[in-house]
Amino acid sequence: MKKERVKLTGAEKSELFAEGVVTVILLLLLNLSIIILIHLAILQDENLVNGIFFLKKTMTFAGGYHVWSWQNIFIVLMGLGDLAVLYWRLIRRYHQMQLRHVILELHYIASGHFDHRINFRVRPELQRVVDSINSLVDSTVHSINEERAIEQSKDELITNVSHDIRTPLTSIIGYLGLLKTGVTAPEDQKKYIDIAYTKAEQMKSLANDLFEYTTLKSTNTKLNLNDLHIYSMLEQVAAGFELEAEKKGIEIEIQARPKDLTIKADAEKLVRVYNNLISNAFKYGAGATKIKLVANLVNKREVELRVENNGEPIPKESLNKIFERFYRVETSRNTKTGGTGLGLSITKSVVDLHHGTIRCESDKNWTSFIIRLPLDPKKAPSKR
Repeated sequence: MKKERVKLTGAEKSELFAEGVVTVILLLLLNLSIIILIHLAILQDENLVNGIFFLKKTMTFAGGYHVWSWQNIFIVLMGLGDLAVLYWRLIRRYHQMQLRHVILELHYIASGHFDHRINFRVRPELQRVVDSINSLVDSTVHSINEERAIEQSKDELITNVSHDIRTPLTSIIGYLGLLKTGVTAPEDQKKYIDIAYTKAEQMKSLANDLFEYTTLKSTNTKLNLNDLHIYSMLEQVAAGFELEAEKKGIEIEIQARPKDLTIKADAEKLVRVYNNLISNAFKYGAGATKIKLVANLVNKREVELRVENNGEPIPKESLNKIFERFYRVETSRNTKTGGTGLGLSITKSVVDLHHGTIRCESDKNWTSFIIRLPLDPKKAPSKR
């Protein structure tokens, strides 16, 4: 946005005019006093009069033209000096008014108007201060918004955990209550026990995910880095999902270029990343017939890991939120269609620990989770 100069109020313009008038009057009085004093000094010294007359005569030009009298020359010089002093006084007062406007703007922002910015131009040295103030306000607003987001996230965390614990816990208490009465038919007892056990497993899964998420977010978490052969790891991961993929009619395809690609990584945590992403594809990639696990060496310094499926795409409005904790594209929080909502958050935390990046792209053909990892996290700049 184009910045304009400070707009002076009517009172400030009057103040500036009065400053100019007073300065001019004082300068005229000063000039008159100096001229009178010099004139008296010259009249009292005959040698000085003769010297001025001789100088004036010697500087006479053709045609009888000669230089001005010393009074005229002195008046011109004093006039130039007066203009300089007047300009300096007026510009100094104008700068004071600029500073006054900046202070008023600061008070306005400090009163709670954090969406306001100082948008007028001032002198260069003060402009740097104004720009710094605007940057500070932007940073403060950003911090306030982050704090609000954290508070909202905490509230959502409590709400979601309460919901995800209360639902299975209610079922467990209900079925155990039926068993406790002792009037349950023998054929129903095993059914109730199985349901209670399944619900308890759901609670355990949530507790484990919560513990892993908070552990990964801790700054004290360390990676157990070792040489990891990517293709071999992908084969092991695919083997673990072979039965489920066969049941759903999904083919898992593995690609690694080069095939002997090796990186420094925490194998256990990276396997968890793949487990989360493949499980996510099974749960949300409705209609998928293929899942591709792809690894490519790029830039000779990084590896790109892709987990892709050709199932139902992720809505565009969800792409920027899917890595948030407890966010689920399916919002009913039905455990039959989704998990705890922490899987992708855990995945991102593992990638961050490896100083990598992760993003998601989705269209009608493929949904791709794309991970970039350095070949050696110890040699990569920290992104945390």
